[in-house]
Amino acid sequence: MKACSFLPAATQMIYDMNLQNLLYGVTFECSPLSRQEKPIIVRCVLEDNHFTSEEIDKVFSAYKAEGRSLYYVEQERLEKAAPDVIFTQDVCEVCQIDTVCTSAAVAQLAKQPQLVALTPKNLRDVFDCAVQVATALGQEEAAYHYLAGLNRRIDKVIDTLRANKAPLRRISLMEWIQPIYNCGHWIPYQIAFAGGVDMLSNPAGYSIVTAWEKFKLYDPEILVIAPCGFDIARTYEEISLLEAQEGWNDLQAVKNQKVFIADYDMFTQPSASTLVDGIEVLAAIFHPELFQIPAHLQHKCTQYKPLAYSV
Repeated sequence: MKACSFLPAATQMIYDMNLQNLLYGVTFECSPLSRQEKPIIVRCVLEDNHFTSEEIDKVFSAYKAEGRSLYYVEQERLEKAAPDVIFTQDVCEVCQIDTVCTSAAVAQLAKQPQLVALTPKNLRDVFDCAVQVATALGQEEAAYHYLAGLNRRIDKVIDTLRANKAPLRRISLMEWIQPIYNCGHWIPYQIAFAGGVDMLSNPAGYSIVTAWEKFKLYDPEILVIAPCGFDIARTYEEISLLEAQEGWNDLQAVKNQKVFIADYDMFTQPSASTLVDGIEVLAAIFHPELFQIPAHLQHKCTQYKPLAYSV
């Protein structure tokens, strides 16, 4: 069995389940370890350019209007890999290559692989995707072992919240800065498991542009900023866009120093393990009296400090 993963989340789960010996190609967005070990087959027109949030949004909109994709396949590398199965997705055209673009590349191959499109909408769907990946690789039992450990971690958070009768925290998680996007799909479920509620979110649906006035009226007690594809340092480069918004300093989250910046992969990269990491981090943010951010995740989240951050 030979597989290619055109989806960072699938690549992460394959490594988590110790099935990477079956992997023969990845994307430029996959983990650094996988990119070192496996050929990079999928590239993006934006990967070598340092665009702002607004520019990325405009470039994508322009490409979509012209019926073009931001992503392309290194056809010779794909031919050499000769995979039996390719993992792709149909959740977001911006984040990764989609099935339509993948199908066009696959149509040119002498050997036709199976295309497995992962399309999770909620957190349970993401867990089901792990089973889907392992089953396609002929290793279904590996997924059940993997998920059992992740479910134990979630249960520990939920049991602690219940035992302490922890109140729900009214929060907001931003998936993009300019324009502002709320959070959708599985993220509202992560927030709920961690002891919070985001009334601006769109559970099991797409994130959407959210007007600043609407956000300001909601006035969350805790704000988490985790733009898709951005780590902490990259987000800080554009935090001034939020600071410049009228009323930013009047938000209770800002006044009470309850604004946090986090790496995107704990939220918008839907591998089961990274989303559970996100739940544990959110639980510590929402209820620091009950939880601490695990030591191995402390570098992936920081409290916002205005004008005090240097890369």
